[in-house]
Amino acid sequence: MSNKARFTVYALAFGAFFTATSELVVSGILNFIASDLQVSFATAGLLITAYSAAFAVGTPLVVSLAARAERRKVLLGALFSFILGSFAASASTTIETLMLSRILLGVSSGVYLVVAFGAAARIVPPEKLGSAIGTIVLGFSSAMILGVPIGIAIAESLGWQAIFLLLGIVSAAFAFLLYRLLPKIEGDAPVPFRAQFKAIGSAVIIGALVLTFLRESGNSVLFTYMTPFLQQVLRFSISGVGVMMLALGVVGAVGSRVGGYGVDRWGATRVIASGVMLHIAALALLPLFSGSGFAGTLLLGVVVFAMFAVGPAMQSFFLQQAPQSANLILSLNTSVIHLGLAAGAGAGGAMLAGSSTLRYHPWLAAGVLLLGLGAGLIGFAKGRSLRTARSR
Repeated sequence: MSNKARFTVYALAFGAFFTATSELVVSGILNFIASDLQVSFATAGLLITAYSAAFAVGTPLVVSLAARAERRKVLLGALFSFILGSFAASASTTIETLMLSRILLGVSSGVYLVVAFGAAARIVPPEKLGSAIGTIVLGFSSAMILGVPIGIAIAESLGWQAIFLLLGIVSAAFAFLLYRLLPKIEGDAPVPFRAQFKAIGSAVIIGALVLTFLRESGNSVLFTYMTPFLQQVLRFSISGVGVMMLALGVVGAVGSRVGGYGVDRWGATRVIASGVMLHIAALALLPLFSGSGFAGTLLLGVVVFAMFAVGPAMQSFFLQQAPQSANLILSLNTSVIHLGLAAGAGAGGAMLAGSSTLRYHPWLAAGVLLLGLGAGLIGFAKGRSLRTARSR
């Protein structure tokens, strides 16, 4: 990989950092927003729902409409929309205007992320695809480590509007840098709808999408309630929760880099299968060691490492399986991710209401992931059979 290509990939990762920060920071500042706009906490929580819905529905629609457009123009267009959404959010004085800005931010962030993955695949050698995707995923995970804590600190000192104002200003400067760095990349070649539908409807892709949905659902079962889980089950103090979340963010960043390297070294399917199996094993053991803070913390670290290591492998798998329809499939995958997160949060909430404890949530998460692994392995086996048949 040339130095310019490597630097461009890192620039794309910075964009992922900004867009992910705009998504994740809201959950940490809902109390500030609710108080300032004089709405209930539940009403303010709809800002997260609006973002996710816009991300899930708007991303595949916009990506499909812009499939043939030059990639740099699409990326810069998404960033321009993101900047507008950020400035609109910073100027919002009612929950309605803030909700509209969150919808714009959700769609633009989703389009940016999908096209960034596709652009990275075009500017790096095939043998470095995993590392490039892992770097962009690292940008997303870094938002958890740095973006969210910094955003909360800004909200406490300057007000929640300042976060979005800063994101808009920094993103505007970043857009100029990306314009100078990113080469012109042709859009997708015209592919008949029937051919795209056939690619999306193949057993290989469907199996991977089912794996994505169930994997994200399983993750959400536990991580939606991570703070109370740390406090009630692993007995962390309030200050200890903050330190632990920071540590888990660092572990996730390392996992995304290792996962990207593993794709280049051993292939996407091996990283996915081994990572999900490690993830399931750690989740299955977690309730058994909940009485030991050290063992529980260690197992939770393994869960986060495996979760983030599989992320680059999943994106790389879709890029490799259907390069002609990669942007459309990646956009559908992002929609499936958000649907899975919502389903997992609902399942976790129902289990909590029925059991009044979070101790056994990892077992529900492990069961859901096990179903996803089964679907993925069936799809992988089908893909191997097709490749074998074609080689004869």
